[in-house]
Amino acid sequence: MTDFERTMRSFAIYGDFVDAQPYGTGHINSTYKASFDQAGRRVNYLFQRINDRVFRDPEALMDNVSRICDHLVERAERENLPDASRRVLSLIRSRNGEAWVRDGDGHYWRCYFFIEGATGHDVVQSPTQAKEAARCFGEYLRLLADLPGGRLHETIPDFHDTPGRFQNLLQAVENDPFDLASAVEDEISFFLDRRDDVGTLIDLHRNGMIPERVTHNDTKLNNVLIDTTTHEAMCVIDLDTSMPGLSLYDFGDLVRTSTSPVPEDHQRPDEVRMDFTMFSALVEGFLESGVDFLNESEIAGLPEGGRIMTMEVGMRFLTDYLLGNQYFKTSYPEHNLVRCRTQIALVQSIEEQMQKMSDCVETTREAKRKSIRIS
Repeated sequence: MTDFERTMRSFAIYGDFVDAQPYGTGHINSTYKASFDQAGRRVNYLFQRINDRVFRDPEALMDNVSRICDHLVERAERENLPDASRRVLSLIRSRNGEAWVRDGDGHYWRCYFFIEGATGHDVVQSPTQAKEAARCFGEYLRLLADLPGGRLHETIPDFHDTPGRFQNLLQAVENDPFDLASAVEDEISFFLDRRDDVGTLIDLHRNGMIPERVTHNDTKLNNVLIDTTTHEAMCVIDLDTSMPGLSLYDFGDLVRTSTSPVPEDHQRPDEVRMDFTMFSALVEGFLESGVDFLNESEIAGLPEGGRIMTMEVGMRFLTDYLLGNQYFKTSYPEHNLVRCRTQIALVQSIEEQMQKMSDCVETTREAKRKSIRIS
């Protein structure tokens, strides 16, 4: 028996081990799809080794994940959701009842039921797909709105602290360890010109306008599994960054990652724009799930969430470039600078369409509420 199989056997799984293969395109945790023969039927499971260099407290992380998964399973059953076992992640616990297993080298592992007939996608292919992803993330927030047991652990402290990210940029410019700042004065000025805006979402929360929620904090399309037959978004995955946060950052990252027709490392920033059709689809999907639990300020703030989130990530790319590309994985020295420039272009396109975006949100909100009243 190999060490890997011994680790798998530490979970409450029965049957004969068949095989295991690396799975997915994630860059942080090591993920494997493993098959077991159970009385002549092949059953698949998903195993992940948690990257403890990124997540320094795996037990706190798994406390979050287990609480979230247990609650989602309970909510899905309570609401009698169709195909419920494919709509939420279900943890397989260890034979000792823990949410994780430690292998002989001290690494932490977890195991989920494998969700069959659904796949992730790295690139948004249509407004319909964007709408489905937004609906699924909105549903995730809705189902977790009544999570009991107190505040979750912050698995990455200050992850969406936009004012803090701005201060990090200022410090990188001041220190300029690789003498790069003079060549990117336009990019630096772009963010300096918006220094009064970086606290917009944080201030809404501090002033009691929007609540802290359990949020996903990494709302890319590839963190939603989509049914291969019906093309319905089924299940939110990759829960490691789920922690206390603001709904506008979650929606904002959907805007940032789903509305541009080109990748975030596209070499021609003049070809970057916010596709309004995609934005409309995101609003439609997010409010389909969220119109009955998001408050007025959260709904009205959806366009600003897209702007601030895109600005935040642009600052992070520029900061990392000035510091020698220490955080984000890069393929060439200017990779983070190229990414920064696409984010700047996307922010500019969002700013040009803010009124149109706000009108779209208001129209969609009223239509959803009217539909609820009629039903």
